[in-house]
Amino acid sequence: MIAQTREAWRVMETFHPPTYYIPPAAFADGALRSVPGSSMCEWKGSAAYFDIDAGGKTANRAAWCYPRPTQAFRPIADFVSVYAEPMDECRVDGEIVTPQPGNFYGGWVTSWVTGPIKGAPGTTHW
Repeated sequence: MIAQTREAWRVMETFHPPTYYIPPAAFADGALRSVPGSSMCEWKGSAAYFDIDAGGKTANRAAWCYPRPTQAFRPIADFVSVYAEPMDECRVDGEIVTPQPGNFYGGWVTSWVTGPIKGAPGTTHW
């Protein structure tokens, strides 16, 4: 197990399934390795990225955080979100999640998420 918590933030964006931001302390020691590079979210600010190392495998740039988010997102500062697709398994309340379609977004789809969901072909510029 890479991380487990009941203290995550769930961030909702239009036409996206939830993205979960997990406290850094919830991750196993050595699971997160900071890597160069960043991206910009118009709502949250500049993101920093991590490789995830576990079980002899590395998932490159599979996690991110906002070290200095915009004022509205200050509560998620330094909390880490994980792309579900490169993981063996991610769960919310015991349910295995499906990654949000596409290779850009980090939402986690569960049975209680209804669509349409941004990320599938033809949905990237709504």
